[in-house]
Amino acid sequence: MSHEKFKTAIDVCNDCAAECEHCATSCLHDKDAQMYAKCIELDRYCADMCRTAAAFMARSDEHTVAFVNKFCNLCAEICDTCAAECEKHSHSEHCKKCAEACRACAEECRKMELQLE
Repeated sequence: MSHEKFKTAIDVCNDCAAECEHCATSCLHDKDAQMYAKCIELDRYCADMCRTAAAFMARSDEHTVAFVNKFCNLCAEICDTCAAECEKHSHSEHCKKCAEACRACAEECRKMELQLE
């Protein structure tokens, strides 16, 4: 099994992780950082999950089918939660971009179940 089959999902997960990290850092440096506490927390969880999902897809070994489906479903769930929180801060450009990246990642991760069948 080649990891190239999962290239789009890997790229989208990595892009989402980068946007989440940027969002968390930007929120931390805001003068009202406490207002973003939940956003920062979810950004960090989401970034970690996206990187983990991408790593499992990139391995493309005999465990890929068994693990990728579970990781991608969890990744989609965390991305949706993170996006919903970021959307509460629509006045913030970094939160808007993060929410968009999270929604795209959740959608791509849900497609993985179909690719693995």
